[in-house]
Formats: sequence, C-alpha cells, structure tokens
Amino acid sequence: MAVTHTSEIRLKVGLDENRVPEELSWSAQDGGINNEAAKAMLLSVWDSKNQESLKIDLWTKDLPVDEMKTFFHQTLLTMADTFYKATQDEKMTATMKDFCDYFAEKLELK
Repeated sequence: MAVTHTSEIRLKVGLDENRVPEELSWSAQDGGINNEAAKAMLLSVWDSKNQESLKIDLWTKDLPVDEMKTFFHQTLLTMADTFYKATQDEKMTATMKDFCDYFAEKLELK
C-alpha cells in the first residue's frame, strides 16, 4: 500500500535558561489544532528494529502536582482503551482499568 497523504504533528517547547520547559504547545493541522498550549506531554514511539519503546516526557515547571496526578490517571485510562483497540484483549484491559480505579482511589481523584 502506497502512502497517499502525510500528516504532521508539531511540538514546540519553550525553555528557560536552564533548559527547563516553561511553555509547551502543539499543532496538528489535520486535527484543526494550531499552536495549542499544554502543560505536559508524554510521547512514546516504538522502535521495531531494536524492539524497544522510546519516549519523551515533558511538563512545565508551573504544572501543579494535582493536575499532573489527574493527567497521569487520564493517560492510563486512554492507554487501556488503546491497548484494547490494538489487541482486543478484554481480560488485560479490564485488569488495566482496575488498576486505574485503584490509582485514582489512592490519589483521592474520585
């Protein structure tokens, strides 16, 4: 199958003098997103050749800890959904969601 279209997602990171993120923004023209501000991002890519995941985790220094906890909880939930879409493994998806409930309970998010 030949590539008939390409899509680009751009990330912009504004750093302070110590190279600590001050500002994050992203754009995805196909999704109608243009220079949208963010406070945190987690990016994972799969390196099939080396059979390993590579990642970039960034957050601005003014992101409150309670927001980071909520961000992680929501990210874990979406990872469970993505895992199900990719594998159709209902049992492990349910286990992952059980952990998400436990995570939220322990952090008093619910």
